[in-house]
Amino acid sequence: MHRFASPARFLRLAGAVQPWLAAGTLLCLAGGLGLALFGSPPDYQQGESVRIMYVHVPAAWMALFVYACIALASASLLVWRHPLAGLFAKASAPLGAGFTFLALASGALWGKPMWGTWWVWDARLTSVLILFFLYLGLIALTNAFESPERGQRASAVLALVGVVNLPIIKFSVDWWNTLHQPASVSRLGTPAIDPAMLWPLLAMAAAFMFYYFWLAILRVRSELIDARLRALHRLQTEGR
Repeated sequence: MHRFASPARFLRLAGAVQPWLAAGTLLCLAGGLGLALFGSPPDYQQGESVRIMYVHVPAAWMALFVYACIALASASLLVWRHPLAGLFAKASAPLGAGFTFLALASGALWGKPMWGTWWVWDARLTSVLILFFLYLGLIALTNAFESPERGQRASAVLALVGVVNLPIIKFSVDWWNTLHQPASVSRLGTPAIDPAMLWPLLAMAAAFMFYYFWLAILRVRSELIDARLRALHRLQTEGR
């Protein structure tokens, strides 16, 4: 990854990759929504409300995936001093918070007809809510210092501490008796979900994945350009 430590090299690569990520986002989103709304059948128990799954489940997956990416970037920043790792973590935190909020909101909409309530202090729901607060803490801590580098390092420490919450979220339905259903796609053996529902679910997950990397790279590019402008402004000020 140190090959991409040069901002100029990263900007060239980002410019080449971004159109493909945008195209992947649009194609997978169109295909996933089409299959979810018109190609997949209603569930025999949940009826049409099962279609919330095609937003809720990919958003929940992305909430965990983005935090794992932030943790890896944080480790790279603290251990190897990778110059772009802090920017990538900073760019990813708001996106992860958005995915987590979407998972919580869509889960509430899904829980109301299934459980008869918008919210329960279920182990899975509570741990995902903690994840949302961790994202907000990362965002706040990154911007809490006058020096961007200090903010990034402090946020990196919090990100690594918060990693302990990821296995709790993943295995909470196995460790405790919860209302939330166990894993249906990632279980060993054959997924406990019909292919007519599995394919649109995977297409939506791919769309969310492409969307995340598209926006994360865009935000890193914006941070690099902003840093370059600040450096030019500082040179002009000192020159006076």
